[in-house]
Amino acid sequence: MKAIAMTRAGLPSSDPQSLVEIDLPRPEPGPRDLLVQVRAVSVNPVDTKVRANSAQVPRVLGWDAAGVVEAVGREVSLFRPGDEVFYAGAIQRPGSNSEYQLVDERIVGPKPRTLDFADAAALPLTAITAWELLFDRLGVAEGGGEGQSLLIVGAAGGVGSMLTQLARRLTGLTVIGTASRPETADWIRGLGAHHVLDHSRPLAAELAAAGLPPVHLVASLTHTDGHYAQLVEALRPQGRLALIDDPKALDATPLKSKSLSLHWELMFTRSLYGTEDMVRQHALLARVAALVDQGVLRTTVGERFGRITADNLRRAHAFLESHRARGKVVLEGF
Repeated sequence: MKAIAMTRAGLPSSDPQSLVEIDLPRPEPGPRDLLVQVRAVSVNPVDTKVRANSAQVPRVLGWDAAGVVEAVGREVSLFRPGDEVFYAGAIQRPGSNSEYQLVDERIVGPKPRTLDFADAAALPLTAITAWELLFDRLGVAEGGGEGQSLLIVGAAGGVGSMLTQLARRLTGLTVIGTASRPETADWIRGLGAHHVLDHSRPLAAELAAAGLPPVHLVASLTHTDGHYAQLVEALRPQGRLALIDDPKALDATPLKSKSLSLHWELMFTRSLYGTEDMVRQHALLARVAALVDQGVLRTTVGERFGRITADNLRRAHAFLESHRARGKVVLEGF
């Protein structure tokens, strides 16, 4: 089968050898695996980070896909051949940039019926991350949050685009997003944010200038180390700070006087450690698909980069590394 892989470690996306087409044997499903014929993928910052830092070669990247189940393992009970599915996969297994991929059924959802494969492929990783961050890490109850506020730093990106929708549609939170350009501010408002602040300016001052009090919750999705002091200032006592990025260092001491709590979210944790509640990601994706089909949530495609080829994937990696992306980058078809 055709696959796009990194075969040399540490190459920049501008190098034609950073991602190349290779031929691999079609894999056989394990007991809980689905063998999926991949129809579309999206590219996330994790793809560029793994390409730049992993020493494992050859390695097929890609942690977002939509496709059709080709075959199933002997213990599979949630899907059957012919089902249309979407998923983010597991960081320790070969990725979705191949014609066929194995994925554990417990982290797969039924593809939204109202979306094509490319629009569906934009959703899994960011939907899982946003859902777990909001409901599992920050502890907001679905339908709850009335009288509380959530500040989302980097709300126009992939995770932010989903988090804004989930918080606005499924909770009573006041949703405050941040952006630094008119087009991304408009994007965030279109997704349902009540207020938009400029994160190129001090955030505590931006809140005050907008007539907004300190917030109860913060989801810091990018540049946490640069905004950290401002986030501590912007949070009210006993607030909660959640983050998904990779600050070089984070001193928890400034959180003490306000009794602030710190929460990490990594959507790969359940699959990486084979947790007992892994199947919650299946249920989560099924719920997201239903909400999309009901018109409550929408896809967050920002850019379409054509077919799944080595050239187009290199372009997508370069785009994510050099642009402040709005929504997601998708590719479809081998």
